Amino acid sequence: MKLYKEGKVDIMDIINVEEKGGKQMAIMEITVVPLGTGSTSISQYVASCHRLLEIEEGIKYQLTPMSTVIEGDIEKLFQVAQKLHQVPAGEGAQRISTSIKIDDRKDKVSTMDGKIASVQSKL
Repeated sequence: MKLYKEGKVDIMDIINVEEKGGKQMAIMEITVVPLGTGSTSISQYVASCHRLLEIEEGIKYQLTPMSTVIEGDIEKLFQVAQKLHQVPAGEGAQRISTSIKIDDRKDKVSTMDGKIASVQSKL
């Protein structure tokens, strides 16, 4: 994966990584904030988003105190993010602000559990 370290990307390297280690997974942190609800509480909207995640196939997810982290194929993550963004609108929110961060490693397979284990091994 030397090309990645040099800042050069070759589609054949991406294909080779997928053939060797399976489909690459990305990790997305998403925060969906409903606005214009008349309340400062958002836990009911978070719960509704997680009910949607429960029925989505091909992803793994983790609730955190400030966001939700989702793991899966990058294309699937964008589809899920779009669905999550719409959840508060279906419950009456007049405005929705969604923030997304993506960790999409191409040099090796990365998972939510692996990232946590890496930090814990250094504690």
